[in-house]
Amino acid sequence: MAQEITINQPLATRLERLGLEFQAAFLGAELARHPENLEALSDLAHLLTLLGRHAEGLEADERLAKALPDNPLVHYNHACSLCLSGRLLEALDTLERSIELGYDDPDHMALDEDLSSLRSEPRFQRLLHKLQAQA
Repeated sequence: MAQEITINQPLATRLERLGLEFQAAFLGAELARHPENLEALSDLAHLLTLLGRHAEGLEADERLAKALPDNPLVHYNHACSLCLSGRLLEALDTLERSIELGYDDPDHMALDEDLSSLRSEPRFQRLLHKLQAQA
């Protein structure tokens, strides 16, 4: 019978971060070879945000928004990156664009921690109410 191994939380957290950093490096290498791989770019943008590397995540999301200008989820994620980078007015503009393109998840938008610095903004509240009314 296999023996179960337990590790303490700080070590588990460190190992998880190392795994995410490895994945980000792998995806970065993939994109260096194949810059048109939008799936890898999307995964990299998400990982960079998880790792707190917001400037790099924003750059990846900007590339995605240019490559997929009609994708509402891409614009939503771009708005999140803008918000995390402190570019709140641009985040609101981009969030509004994502809704115009068809983003339709008001419950997620209302609770998304990436957008927490927008929650008290009247424009954010108007966008959320509009989205809730459409749902």
